[in-house]
Amino acid sequence: MDQNLKKIIPYAIRYKSNIVWNVIFNILYALFSTLSFITMFPLLEVLFKKGEDLEAKVTTKPVYTDIWNIVDYLKDSFYYNISSLEKLNGPQYALLLAVGLVIITFLLKNLFNFLASYHILHLQNGVLRDLRSKMFDKIISLPIPFYSKRSKGDIMARMLGDIGEVKRSFFLILELVVREPLTILFAIIAMLKISLELTLFVFIFIPISGFIISRIGKNLKSKSTRLQQESGKLISIVEESLTGLKVVKSYNAESNFKQRFSKSINKILKLSNSIGNKNNLASPMSEFMGIVTIAALLWYGGNLVLVEKTLDGELFLVYLMLAYNILTPAKAISKASYSVKNGLAAAERVFEILEQEDSIPTKKDAMIKQGFTSGISIKNINFRYQEVDVLKHFSIEVPKGKTIALVGQSGSGKSTIANLLTRFYDVNEGRIEIDGINIKDMEIHSLRDLMGLVTQDSILFNDSVRNNILIGKEDASDEDIIEALKIANAWEFVKDLTNGLDTNIGDSGGNLSGGQKQRLSIARAVLKNPPIMILDEATSALDTESERIVQEALENMMKNRTSIVIAHRLSTIQNADEIIVMQKGEIAEQGTHNELIAKNGVYKKLVDMQSFE
Repeated sequence: MDQNLKKIIPYAIRYKSNIVWNVIFNILYALFSTLSFITMFPLLEVLFKKGEDLEAKVTTKPVYTDIWNIVDYLKDSFYYNISSLEKLNGPQYALLLAVGLVIITFLLKNLFNFLASYHILHLQNGVLRDLRSKMFDKIISLPIPFYSKRSKGDIMARMLGDIGEVKRSFFLILELVVREPLTILFAIIAMLKISLELTLFVFIFIPISGFIISRIGKNLKSKSTRLQQESGKLISIVEESLTGLKVVKSYNAESNFKQRFSKSINKILKLSNSIGNKNNLASPMSEFMGIVTIAALLWYGGNLVLVEKTLDGELFLVYLMLAYNILTPAKAISKASYSVKNGLAAAERVFEILEQEDSIPTKKDAMIKQGFTSGISIKNINFRYQEVDVLKHFSIEVPKGKTIALVGQSGSGKSTIANLLTRFYDVNEGRIEIDGINIKDMEIHSLRDLMGLVTQDSILFNDSVRNNILIGKEDASDEDIIEALKIANAWEFVKDLTNGLDTNIGDSGGNLSGGQKQRLSIARAVLKNPPIMILDEATSALDTESERIVQEALENMMKNRTSIVIAHRLSTIQNADEIIVMQKGEIAEQGTHNELIAKNGVYKKLVDMQSFE
């Protein structure tokens, strides 16, 4: 059994009642699929045989003996009842009974088909929901470094496309192993009962057909994998184009992105056509091979009926119906086997994400840290990213209630400190401690509960102002939200919005200005009310007026809090208790603003390069 198929089983087991009922109804469908054609034989005899011939068939009431003689028992019972009706009411009643029997068997066959489909539908949709829920939980819980190596489009393609393919393909296996094989088996049993000689003749053609069809599906799985990978690239191109639409248009780069999109979609076209052609060829090829078998049967069986006279014409017609009835499940098996190969490729990509190990795990006996009492210690840490040293032997102390600023040129490692404190990444060597406890020994959610983060990019969601702020504290009241907005200098514009707190701010906050978005981000952090605040270049993307308002909001927020401020604009951190000047991952200077100016070193040069108002 394929490994990916084994991995699906635990998800399907939750719906075992649906599986059991689907199997039961598929068995009944297969049985009545054969019986519906067998009941055609008495009807044909009523139509083509004379009444006295029918009456002579069975004169005594038949007795049931065992399951192997059930066909004979049912047939004899039918003829016995026909004989009785014939004598009492005339031939039309015998015909009515034969027609009624055919209708009832076809009705039951289709009823069981519907019931089997009902249960497989609930199984498919249930597993689809569970897989998507599990995958979303996984992609939310995976650490930031995982996504630095993968595109969002690829993850979205796995979540939406690949899991959908698993739903469509995998549960055809229930039909592959139960419904269609049993339909073929029951038909073959009936065919053997009618004519052993003819059935052996049919078996000559079946292996030939199977071999031809299997050759068509060769290499289908590898092509399906490539198609799904390319679909991920296509989604990435669309996502990146929409996200960076202003840049695309301002640089007149539309043709470049159109070219990338066209190249990707042409690859998808080529692979889709190749896979589709093979899938489409399966059905007509299996039907053609079936018709060749039927044609051979017509020739061979016709000789038995017309020349050798060892087979009734009515029985031969029923036999042909049964033989043709094998073609439908045979076609379904060939098509399903192709779909299952697509499903195997999709499942492989789904489970690659689901089985991804967390590179920043929480220890089993991790401490749940509540409260913040003394300070933060960063002790001789080293950090490398893709073999490049970002921080080297870096150490600082951040006492409780103090504001520490980190400054330096781009690439000096400032933002890396924020990423390491929040355990978005882990240090390679050294320790980061809060109140003397290594943050690796803390439960990761309790660690992040101690911190509020405001980044340069205002990350907001396509929702109301209220719901964006409530991410900081889900059970907060409207009064708490308004107070946080006031501290962040945001209430002045929020109260004037069309629907106030219930106003939708658009995709990524697109209905607001840069300064307004940043103030909402600050309000969200204020509402959370953490003892440690990390500000990662929170004003660097703003104009002078917006910066002044936001800076005032930040100062309001930092009162009575321990703060680590990563700054590009030095005007925002002159009042910090200590300023750390970073250069190529190391500390170049540290002290207060005035002390560093007096040193006339790296910090003084940075200050001279910027104008202060």
